[in-house]
Amino acid sequence: MEAGIVGLPNVGKSTLFNALTCSEAAQSANYPFCTIEPNEGIVSVPDSRMEIITKYIPPKKVIPAILKLVDIAGIVEGASKGEGLGNKFLSHIREVDAILQVVRCFEDDDITHVTGAVNPLSDIEIIEMELLLADMETLTNALPKSERAARGGDKDAVLRVAVIKRCTAHADEGKLLRTLEFSPEEAKVVRGLGLMTAKPILYIANVDENDITGEGELVQKVRQHAASVGAEVVPVCAKFESELGELDDADRLEMLESVGLTEPALGTVARATYRTLGLQSYFTAGEQEVRAWTIPVGATAPQAAGVIHTDFEKGFIRCETYSLEHLEEYKSEKEIRAAGKMRIEGKEYVMRDGDICHFLFNK
Repeated sequence: MEAGIVGLPNVGKSTLFNALTCSEAAQSANYPFCTIEPNEGIVSVPDSRMEIITKYIPPKKVIPAILKLVDIAGIVEGASKGEGLGNKFLSHIREVDAILQVVRCFEDDDITHVTGAVNPLSDIEIIEMELLLADMETLTNALPKSERAARGGDKDAVLRVAVIKRCTAHADEGKLLRTLEFSPEEAKVVRGLGLMTAKPILYIANVDENDITGEGELVQKVRQHAASVGAEVVPVCAKFESELGELDDADRLEMLESVGLTEPALGTVARATYRTLGLQSYFTAGEQEVRAWTIPVGATAPQAAGVIHTDFEKGFIRCETYSLEHLEEYKSEKEIRAAGKMRIEGKEYVMRDGDICHFLFNK
């Protein structure tokens, strides 16, 4: 899964990206469009559950879940009309699965705000409007071709026309497409069109070092907006995280404790991104490896097995699974079995976040 980091110029996007991905690239200069091509980084999703599993089942290697982050250059007002290389950057947003919008929630006379004033709600509105205008253009351009195919009897095109018209009517009212509900078939059409305001969104409030936990007035405004649209907010001090990344483990821990944090922002952002995308993890554990696998919330056992290999899903017989709590209580899989706590689940089983599994399948 990919998440695109977006925002106006000079809100701290690239500083945050570099901190999250431990990038050695130079920090961005204080001017728009310092990121010309999207930078990409693969980050591990911190998960303390894996540490507990490896305590009782020591493996040769540990493979955490991963998340791909894409740093997309600053969007300005008029981007949907090509302002500030807008079309080039908007095309990058169409390719990601979720949007992480960084909004500036700090004052700093040395860092110029592109609009002249720090107003996170205005920043959000500008980005939303530019993405919505671009979506409206996409819908307008896609409709004639889809209508021609629909007249020729193409059933997929008939559905596509219906989705386009429904989305257009919604967008014409100034409403973002993520506020619409889609059937699985409709959602597939929407993804195919690359409609940006239909993508799930997570707001990252970039705060200053005096408001690490995001209790200030500007962040509260973002929280209120996010609550109204069913989104989540994660406060992060990009400057602090950048400084943190330059320290060794001992100094990093001491610096975190000094401000009342238990981990760097990567853990918080990654987990919030997973929730935004509707994802969860299950684990496989053995002498060779302990590994986290990413699946959608609501996935069945065969679907989860298919993430490992398609043959596992096709030939699925059953899933043997147990919980982290039972591993902590009984100390080993052998004792879990002996206590009758190893569950045998079939094809209809809906996976739970944190399940530790073995899959049996026909080859």
